[in-house]
Amino acid sequence: MRREPRIIPIGPGQLARTVAMHRRCSPQTLWSRYHRAMADPSTYVPTLLSRPGSVHLAALGTTGHIVGVGHLMPDHTAVEAALLVQDSWQGRGLGTRLLQRLGEHARAGGWTTIYGLFLAGDERIDAMLRHAAVPVQRREGGGAVTASVSAHDLMAHPSAPGR
Repeated sequence: MRREPRIIPIGPGQLARTVAMHRRCSPQTLWSRYHRAMADPSTYVPTLLSRPGSVHLAALGTTGHIVGVGHLMPDHTAVEAALLVQDSWQGRGLGTRLLQRLGEHARAGGWTTIYGLFLAGDERIDAMLRHAAVPVQRREGGGAVTASVSAHDLMAHPSAPGR
């Protein structure tokens, strides 16, 4: 039996489906991901999906709708991971699965460190990082947290999702 949802690579060709998933997310979920109020997703998702050198993954529910996305965006010294999971799919391990798959892509791309930014006190992100079951380095400042993990640890840990 195939484990749902299925995770696939996406790009600009899935713009409409990705925008639709953003529109199904609550303002609180979008705030958690982007750390600010967001305009119509059709104004910012195209730039996100066409960012050079980035990897974009989507989780497809049984109906074929995108229910979560993960992005891996290189910078000068490391690679940033960003996740967005539709409200009705949160708490089911989907963010953890997306993070693990992003770790595979980071390692294949030669990146050793993956980091993400989240708001201090975001219990959903804290829970997802605990379920990743790998060492996480945290640095807090200005109401935000930068969490860093080793791409190798994320992929190799025996209790990581998909293992």
